[in-house]
Amino acid sequence: MVIRLIRRLVRLVVPYRKDLSLAWSTIKGRKGGFVGSFVAIAAGSAVITACGILLMSGLSTGVTPERYSGTAVVLSAEQSYWLDESSEVRYSERVTLPADKVAAVAAVPGVQSAVGDLDVQVSVVTQDGHAVGGPDGFPVFGHGWSGAALGPFTVGTGKAPSAADEVVLDADLAARAHLAPGATVRLVVGSVASSYHVVGIADPPAGGLARQGAVFLTDDQARKLSGRPDRVDAIGVGAAPGVTPAELAKRITAAVPGLVAHTGAERGDVEFLDVGDARSLVVESSASFGGTMVLIVVFVVASTLALSVQQRRRELALLRAIGATPKQIHWMIGAEMTLVSLAGAVVGMIPGIVLAFGMREVFILADAMPPDFQMEIGWVPFLASLVLCMVSARLGGWLVARRVAKVSPVEALGDAAIEPKKLGWVRLTIGVLLIPLGLLLTLNNVAVSGDSAADTAASAVLLFVVSVGCIGPLLFRGAIAVFGRQLNRQSKAHGFLAQANARANSRRLSTAATPLAMGVTLAAVQVFGASTTIAAGQDQMEAGLRADHVLTASSGAGVSPEVVDAVRGVPGVAVVTPVARMQVLLTFPSEDSTATKVYAAQGVTPDRLSDTMDLQTIDGDTAQLQGETVALSRVVAETVKAKVGKTIDLRLGDGTVIKPKVVATYERGLGFGDVTLPNDLVVAHTTARVDAAVLVKAADGTDKKALDGALRGALDRYPTVKVGGQDAFETAPGSGGTGDWALNLLFQTVLLGYIAIAVVNTLVMATAARVREFAMLQLIGAKPDQIRSMMNGEARIVVFSALLFGLLATAPPLIGISLGLTQSPVPSVSILGLLAIVAITVALSWGSIAMATRFAMRPAPIDAIGGRE
Repeated sequence: MVIRLIRRLVRLVVPYRKDLSLAWSTIKGRKGGFVGSFVAIAAGSAVITACGILLMSGLSTGVTPERYSGTAVVLSAEQSYWLDESSEVRYSERVTLPADKVAAVAAVPGVQSAVGDLDVQVSVVTQDGHAVGGPDGFPVFGHGWSGAALGPFTVGTGKAPSAADEVVLDADLAARAHLAPGATVRLVVGSVASSYHVVGIADPPAGGLARQGAVFLTDDQARKLSGRPDRVDAIGVGAAPGVTPAELAKRITAAVPGLVAHTGAERGDVEFLDVGDARSLVVESSASFGGTMVLIVVFVVASTLALSVQQRRRELALLRAIGATPKQIHWMIGAEMTLVSLAGAVVGMIPGIVLAFGMREVFILADAMPPDFQMEIGWVPFLASLVLCMVSARLGGWLVARRVAKVSPVEALGDAAIEPKKLGWVRLTIGVLLIPLGLLLTLNNVAVSGDSAADTAASAVLLFVVSVGCIGPLLFRGAIAVFGRQLNRQSKAHGFLAQANARANSRRLSTAATPLAMGVTLAAVQVFGASTTIAAGQDQMEAGLRADHVLTASSGAGVSPEVVDAVRGVPGVAVVTPVARMQVLLTFPSEDSTATKVYAAQGVTPDRLSDTMDLQTIDGDTAQLQGETVALSRVVAETVKAKVGKTIDLRLGDGTVIKPKVVATYERGLGFGDVTLPNDLVVAHTTARVDAAVLVKAADGTDKKALDGALRGALDRYPTVKVGGQDAFETAPGSGGTGDWALNLLFQTVLLGYIAIAVVNTLVMATAARVREFAMLQLIGAKPDQIRSMMNGEARIVVFSALLFGLLATAPPLIGISLGLTQSPVPSVSILGLLAIVAITVALSWGSIAMATRFAMRPAPIDAIGGRE
């Protein structure tokens, strides 16, 4: 099928086979002219292949199930909120099922067994106080003994638990903790420690447990520790003989509503929530970025081809003069692009595999993908890359061949002598109109701020980028006229030549400088937009955090509500504020429909909240945060058009839908979270039912060091809770954090890396093609150093122009982002980021021109002057 598809593709893009022979002859005779196109296509193929591998991996792989490996089907609740048929948002907490669903599933024909399973995160502490976790730092989970059959686990030594204080450990966990039947172990659930007798060691299923430790209790004790005795996390189903998993899944979902069936590798998504989250994120981001890259590849390839065709103006004009028809010119260029794109696409596939695994590592560093997430390398990404690259090249070739093909033979010969000065009226009109449109979007944010305002300002950068791409030659011609003399005033003769050359060949220079300016704009918005958000979040948190001590959990399992009561009784403690966290989904009217966005939320107690956490209230009163109420940051309130006294539609982290009443709005959402809810409401709907931190404010006149010691003494019975200062309290996830920005930076780096390759490629092509010009200058008396000095002058013009227009295009979006998020028109500009952008711009342009100049001057002038143009 693949071979048949390739044959049809070749027949589609190359109407006649004889054109291939002619195209191959042209390519062999002009290798240098086609190297640039080859490099652009190969680099594009690498990026598209990498995105394809990530997309297919997200769709079809994940992590192999461990405790559920003995099941045919695993049933769960819907863990995502579907925005439409193809777009979803994952809930941050586990969505549970009613326990009575187990009996309903067991009654379905073809079900041999149905077992409800519970996951309770625990910390294992031995008698000597040593804490033991899962393998490679993964957590340990407690389960009811009935769930052992899903592995299946079998008792290797000892017996199954039968009393509330008895546990069975998996063999690897027991070995790491040096525990055997008869020993005593403390299990910490949340922050509360209890002693248990080890009565057995369970042998894990084939393959063992690579990303968790398992502790088995009685079913009643597991339900008690979970805090949700009437709920289960998942249902593991065994199939009767002769019933396939796929068939059984269909039967169950048809008979029992409200269940999502998982078979094969998807069972791991239920067992490990981070795998399902990673799968969704990988699919969405790789598909989105891959689509963007296809458009960029078309633009870059078309730009490279335009320069290549421009360098062949005389040749193509001569072909038109001797009778070549426009169709023949199109066929010739199309055949050339078919061969070049085929070779480039194939060569770029191998680097694409390396790039895919490199992008995977960034996902892991950003905590967006587990380290053991599997990658799949199939033939689909390679075929897609081949098709897209060839179609992109053919489209680019058609675009650049239009002008040459439609000009009459006489006009073609005359036009080939000089570079065209005027831009097409369509291109000029689009470029000019996009500038006021981008400014309008940015200025609109002054009147209408909020989260959507910042998003609109960030997307306005695309309008400025496209505008620069359209009117780039005109802009650079103006920059040469205004700044050319000042940039080269130190060397009058060489500077004059550089300015004159740049003015006469502004179209050629802008072909390389325009993508460079676009890269500067995209990089600056990404870097400075991130620095503005992160700096604002840190400033808000530092200004609003009033607590003297912060209690957190060393194991990452959270702080139990019992700790709050224990701390309140410590002498010298004035205010105690527990802080729980989750992500919520807020649905609000948007134009003619509705929109849903994800926001970081916190749960706090309202009593004297401003003494520990000053949210800088704008309207209303946070003291009313009780029951189903909510306080919103200014950014969110303006985005969803919510006012104090009104209700909003909110989905909590576990999917529960509520309509809380807005009781206050506040300014410091970037530091503490955009949505603030009552603490008990948030804790009840988190997976672990714990707080992320507890803020403690000392009473006036209390010695802070003495209070620190008193707090540690009161927390002795909570072995995982530690006392820290204000630096232990972190900004809200997604509010000035680095996870999302790390992924954005990854995709921007790949995008800018491709643009950088295109810039270097174009500059080298444009400079290396000037062999005869350099030879002529040397024959009339110019020395090699003087020519290099002239090219340095051109490089200064290119660098200055790219930085000037790139940074100017950055200013409006950054002002809009800053206004939307902080109400200040001054964004936070990272000096190191600015220096990096300038340094990379100089290295790319100056280095490319210098290298290509040395290469072009290698032949002897007398030989070069008589060579092919």
